[in-house]
Amino acid sequence: MPTVKLRFPGGRYHATPWGHHVNEGLIEWPPSPWRLLRAFLACGFSSQGWVEVPALAQRLIDKLAAVLPLYRLPAASAAHTRHFMPVGSLKDGREQTTLVFDSWANVGDGELFIRWPCELDADEMELLGKLASSLGYLGRSESWVEAQLTDEEPGEWNAVPCVENEHPGPGWEQVSLMAAIAPAHYDQWHAAQVQEALRPFQDQRQTQAVKKKQTQAIEPFPPNLVSCLTKDTSWWKGFGWSQPPGAQRVLYWRRNDVLQVGVPPAPHQPSIRRITTFLLAITTPSGRRSALPPITRALPQAENLHRALVGVLGQGRCVDCPELTGKDADGQPLRSGHVHAHILPACLTGNGDNRIDHFIIHAKMGLGGQAQQAIRNLKRTWTKGGIGDLQIAVAGHGELDNLRLPDKLRTAVERVLGPRHGSRVWTSATPFVPPRFIKRTGRNTLLGQLNAELASRGLPAVERVEILPELTRELRHFVRHRSRGGVWPYCDVGYGLRITLADAVNGPLTLGYAAHFGLGIFHAIDGQ
Repeated sequence: MPTVKLRFPGGRYHATPWGHHVNEGLIEWPPSPWRLLRAFLACGFSSQGWVEVPALAQRLIDKLAAVLPLYRLPAASAAHTRHFMPVGSLKDGREQTTLVFDSWANVGDGELFIRWPCELDADEMELLGKLASSLGYLGRSESWVEAQLTDEEPGEWNAVPCVENEHPGPGWEQVSLMAAIAPAHYDQWHAAQVQEALRPFQDQRQTQAVKKKQTQAIEPFPPNLVSCLTKDTSWWKGFGWSQPPGAQRVLYWRRNDVLQVGVPPAPHQPSIRRITTFLLAITTPSGRRSALPPITRALPQAENLHRALVGVLGQGRCVDCPELTGKDADGQPLRSGHVHAHILPACLTGNGDNRIDHFIIHAKMGLGGQAQQAIRNLKRTWTKGGIGDLQIAVAGHGELDNLRLPDKLRTAVERVLGPRHGSRVWTSATPFVPPRFIKRTGRNTLLGQLNAELASRGLPAVERVEILPELTRELRHFVRHRSRGGVWPYCDVGYGLRITLADAVNGPLTLGYAAHFGLGIFHAIDGQ
């Protein structure tokens, strides 16, 4: 049975129940079946290039209209604002205004599930998925929405159609919603209405004038249910309808705690085991690798991903997630040895084309439930000059060793992580940018700065460091300075290095300026 999951990125759902004025402060919760069907049809015209409703879409809408959906509503609270809107007239030299209420359901990051108890074939399911994914808002335009088909089982359905002589018991209340008449019933009704409208013309000769009057007589009765759903308000009001033809009022049972006046109680969150690592796969809307960002833009792409993560995490509020932000609750940087998240762009499947196709997010301190949810909820990031956003999906998560999978990624992943027993010799994959000016002597020599970086991470010192001129030239095209949230490097130069450590270590090994954002990544040398 088709199930659609909706999220409201703005945390709000704005819609007024049918037959009520906006100033009554009422909220249509759940969204009415009639509203949902009209929204799907609107998406077809706006995103699928329809000029008229195709036969496949008519079959889909007819099947959805023939049943009443079930809802799984997230906890929500009723809220409103009051505005004094101008009415376009003056009185005693002053502009006249009227008080307008704007009410909405405050749903936060809750998810709404809708299931139609019917069977769809593969083509109808595919079309429903396309229409749902292109849905931008539901209700008023400020009700931003993200929708998708899902196989999830959300649990108890807490808004269900009323069944005659059945009562679900205490804790439920009735709400009235607008729904479509079953297509078969509409066809019967339509045939009767057309027959009655044409009765006065039965004995008249079929002249052009009579045919015109017949057309006008049946015009208020759309030929099918889908046609009813596409008519706008001015059309059916122009023919004297009090509600759209093909529509009916239906009663639903709704849990009486799903829409509260005031902030709903926070649901109990089960404890989530902290993990250290996520592997994210990225692709372009076209699926073409040539449109992926080059590895030379590792730093800005990591910054974009971090910015998107913090946006998903905060939803416009202050963020307290030290493993992702690197700051404590007071906004001060952590002083605990670079244990918060490193966002490492990687080329794992490109056969040497040097295009970023994955990100490794690794935090030695562990990623808590809040950070994990933000990473899982992130669906896209962007790239400078790209056509469309970059799409993101979680490819793996857990501990670092969970990434050593027996698949085509393993060889590339082990360059980043090193062998299980560790490696002493590492070479630059992205340029090492010194965090301070390079001096000829003292602690700020190249070797001194490398050892200071390693010591701050609790790693063994460098026994030998080599500057590789050819590799340094290859890495010169990398972006080497942060554009957001950080200062430029004191020493704007990127080195290609080979370093030999006193003891073998495991990766990922990142050192120097912007090491949390893709610079200073080292790869292990096999067998060393």
